[in-house]
Formats: sequence, structure tokens, C-alpha cells
Amino acid sequence: MAKRIRRINYREKYPEASDAVIEVLEKSDRKMGYQQYDLKVEHYHIDRVSCAINLIPSREDSFERLKDLNHQFAAEEISVEDVAVQAVLIEKLFSCLKLLTPQEQELIDELFFKGKSERQISRETDIAQRTIHDRKVRIICKLKKLMEN
Repeated sequence: MAKRIRRINYREKYPEASDAVIEVLEKSDRKMGYQQYDLKVEHYHIDRVSCAINLIPSREDSFERLKDLNHQFAAEEISVEDVAVQAVLIEKLFSCLKLLTPQEQELIDELFFKGKSERQISRETDIAQRTIHDRKVRIICKLKKLMEN
């Protein structure tokens, strides 16, 4: 459980500090107390007229307590809308890949579909790894432009 923070007397601790500095220090202490104690502790409000005690729960709650109360959480699965959007984007990506030159298609195929590294392709083709990287970046930019259309 959170503990209440003891207030520091900044007038005693820093006698040479100005009133504005002391005020800022006290406000920051109050803010820290609010974040570390007030948000985490439940409070009781006693109504003396009706003799009722009302519980004011903490604003910060534990996952275990919420589970015990059978609180409903958002599903962790991918939503149907996300699956549909992803399918449309994949279809568009494949149609854009067909618009690339055969050499560009081959490089993308080797890098992303066959999982080869730039270094492996460089060794196989005797082309500098930096050149392979630059081509990849250029092709990806081209694909982005094609996807936007």
C-alpha cells in the first residue's frame, strides 16, 4: 500500500531561497503525494446526517481485483475489421509488386520472401552490399508511392 509522503519544511531547509522557489517546491511535493498516495488509496466519506459511509475507490486499480469483479476487458484477438484491412493492403501490395521491373521483383523476393540478408545476396551476385541496400531502399520508396495511388 502507498504511504503518505511526509512534508518537508523548505523554509528551514533552504532559508536563502525565494518565496517563488519555495512555492514551486511545495507544489511539486503535493503533486508527487497525489500521484504516489491519493490515486492509489481508497477513501471513505462519512455522511453524519444520514449515518452512511460511502467508499470512494482508488483511481488506480489492480488487475487482480478487476478480474475478481469479472470486469470485461477488450479482446486480445485481432478484430474482423483489422483482418479485412490487412487483406486489402496485402492484395494491393502484390498488385504493386507486379508493377516493378523483373530485377526489382527478384531482389524483393530474395530479401523478404526467401529471407536472405543483403550480405548473402551480395556474395551470390558479386554486387556490393551497399548497392544492394540502396536498391532495396529505392524499391521500397517506389512501392510506397505505388501503394498511395
